[in-house]
Amino acid sequence: MAQRVGVPFLVSRRHSSAPAAAELPSERFPCQHERRGELCKTLEKRNILDHKRRLLAAKYELRRKLYKAVCRDPELPAELRDRHRCKLSRLPRNSSFVRVRNRCISTGRPRAVLRLFRMSRITFREKASQGALMGVKKSSW
Repeated sequence: MAQRVGVPFLVSRRHSSAPAAAELPSERFPCQHERRGELCKTLEKRNILDHKRRLLAAKYELRRKLYKAVCRDPELPAELRDRHRCKLSRLPRNSSFVRVRNRCISTGRPRAVLRLFRMSRITFREKASQGALMGVKKSSW
C-alpha cells in the first residue's frame, strides 16, 4: 500500500512547514456576516472551491511538473514531447496552481489578502483594532 503524504496547510508553490488542515476553511472560521444570508453562503462556497483547488493542485503537482519538463526539453524526440503535451492537456484544469486564489477566510474577499493572516486588509484592520489578533498592535514611533 502506498504511503499517503499530507497536504501542507497553505498549499502554494512554496510549501510551508505547517501541519495539514483537516477541515475546510469555512468550518474552522465561522462567517462573521450572518445578516447577509445568501451572499454569505456564496462566499463560503468560494472558499471551499479554492480549498479543493489547492488539494487538487497538490495532488497533481509532480505529474504536471514532469510533463512540462518533458515538453520543454528540445533534446527529446518530438513524438515523445507531443505525447506528454497531450497528457498535460488531459489533466484537470483545477490541478494547476495558477487557478488557486488566496481568499479572506472570514469574508471570502479575493483581493488585498495578507498571506500571513489569510485575511483581507479590511478584516485585518477590524480584528487588529479590536485586539483579536495576538501579537498585532498599531505601530507608533
